[in-house]
Amino acid sequence: MRSIEICAGAGGQALGLEQAGFEHIALIEIDKDACNTLRYNRPNWNVIEDDVKHFSAKDYADIDLLAGGVPCPPFSIAGKQLGQNDERDLFPEALRLVRECFPKAVMLENVKGLFDAKFEQYRENIKAELEDMGYRCTWKQVQASHYGVAQLRPRTVLIALKAEYASYFTMPFGKVAPPPTVGDVLYEEMASNGWKGAKKWAKHANDIAPTLVGGSKKHGGADLGPTRAKQAWAKLGVNGHVLAEIPPDKDFMGDPKLTVKMASLIQGFPPEWIFVGKKTPAYRQVGNAFPPPVAKAIGIAIRKAIIEGQNTLEDLGYDKKKARRTR
Repeated sequence: MRSIEICAGAGGQALGLEQAGFEHIALIEIDKDACNTLRYNRPNWNVIEDDVKHFSAKDYADIDLLAGGVPCPPFSIAGKQLGQNDERDLFPEALRLVRECFPKAVMLENVKGLFDAKFEQYRENIKAELEDMGYRCTWKQVQASHYGVAQLRPRTVLIALKAEYASYFTMPFGKVAPPPTVGDVLYEEMASNGWKGAKKWAKHANDIAPTLVGGSKKHGGADLGPTRAKQAWAKLGVNGHVLAEIPPDKDFMGDPKLTVKMASLIQGFPPEWIFVGKKTPAYRQVGNAFPPPVAKAIGIAIRKAIIEGQNTLEDLGYDKKKARRTR
């Protein structure tokens, strides 16, 4: 299974899709630090550092999946919610790329604000365009904690598959078991410098985290979000006003701060994934990421649908070289 990804960021969705069995042929990202993070962790990936508006997908006509996390500010409740009137709205570019390469499947994620009533017609317009291209699509809202992520992180996901694969797709709704707590996920890292209070702290941090907020280049720094988020972190015994460079030392007293690595663990990244750049841009990469476990679960379902659809077509004697649809 081959994929291309737009607005790849620091690789949350890309990593999850890799774990689901997709090989990334190209990853397009405009942010220099995020591109360096992708290259550092996956030197073999074809990372294209450019504006997606300058990227053409015409050379990827046989691609299985077009994925991406188009910018959130046009729809985020933390912003002005200008939607299609925001110059950062890249859904039109995503649709252009779909028309250029006509992938078997499309997966685009965004913030839950896109599900606000004011954007209902906008969502319907995108859906109508995809259906006109021969896709069957649906918008779903997913909660990261349902997929084993220790964080309250609702997201919207648009899934579209060509008609011959769509009937085999079932949206994964995550695990029935409760997600790990912040203490479960961060205990080992909190104790890595010998902090004597790590075990007691982990026992107290017995719930999932609020949504991590990365902010944009214009707004947001190396803290854990607005006042309400900081208050939620405080209940877990975490000082959310600033990030730390290293874990607490042996004799540390009080509420510890998170490091960039701790934030990435809360986001569902593996411990070995390194974020390149200074603290603030590195944390911004983490906070703006799509949790890899969520992307993996949805990616597995997409891959399964494509495989089952292909098997059925082969049983019917379908010759894809003769019958390939072009537009």
